[in-house]
Formats: sequence, structure tokens, C-alpha cells
Amino acid sequence: MSQIMEAQSGTTNRWVTFKLDNENYGIDVMQVREVLRGTEISPVPGAPPFVLGIINLRGNVVAIIDTRSRFALSPQDMDDASRILILESGDYVVGFLVDSVHEVVELKFSDIEPAPDTGGGTGTRFINGLSNREDGLLILIDAQKMLSDEEKAELEGM
Repeated sequence: MSQIMEAQSGTTNRWVTFKLDNENYGIDVMQVREVLRGTEISPVPGAPPFVLGIINLRGNVVAIIDTRSRFALSPQDMDDASRILILESGDYVVGFLVDSVHEVVELKFSDIEPAPDTGGGTGTRFINGLSNREDGLLILIDAQKMLSDEEKAELEGM
């Protein structure tokens, strides 16, 4: 193994872990601006179907995405465990509603396996990698792939 590969295998990244429909997911902590408790989301007439609505976050309007629908999961009403991940990706800030947020974990580069090729289904384009942990599989998500360029343009037009 080269020195570069050895150095990378010891490198750690931190991931915010969250749950959707009994599956564990993680997103790079550097892409998460903050985590909010479930709050009232105002619907927006004519908004794209993947948008639940908007919230006012300290004077800024932030679109909230239905993460369950992005991952082709059945809808679920918000409850006390629901959280909104405010993500900063490139030039946009957007919120993703998740079932619950758990913890921040550190993963070594060597603990992350590449995402399997599953035929490019709806949710698979977001997967950055996988990590087998004691409490089960952790699916690592890339926030920059959560919205296509066309979808980002739709959000800007809201």
C-alpha cells in the first residue's frame, strides 16, 4: 500500500447520523449548518412536488425538502423526533426533513466502502458510500447530489 493510501486510510471524517424508515444514514458534518426541531412548514402553492414548503429561519426563507419522498419511502407525519437538517451545499441552503437525528460519528476512510451499483434508482444517486457498524449499516449521503441542477433552479424561483 502506498504512503498516500496509508495516510488516507487513517484519515477520519465526521458524519451526522439520521434515520429514515428504520434505516441509518449519515451526512458529512461539514455540509450540515444546523439541526432544527420540527417546526411549522408553510406550504407554497405551485411548489415542486419534492418541496414540503418553506420556513423562516432567522429572517431567511429556507425551502424544506421531503426527504422520505426523495428516497422513495412512504410519507410520514412529523412527530417529536422529527428534525430538519439545514444543509449548505455550494451556493444554496436548504432543509431536509428526517425522521430523527442521532449522533455525530467519526469514520476512518478505510471504514467506508464505495456505493454499490444498483442500477441508478431514485435514491442511489445520493449515496456516497457505506459503512458497516456494530448497530448496522450506515448509508452515507452526499448533500450536493440531493438536488439536481434543475431542482436547485426551481427552488431559486420560489
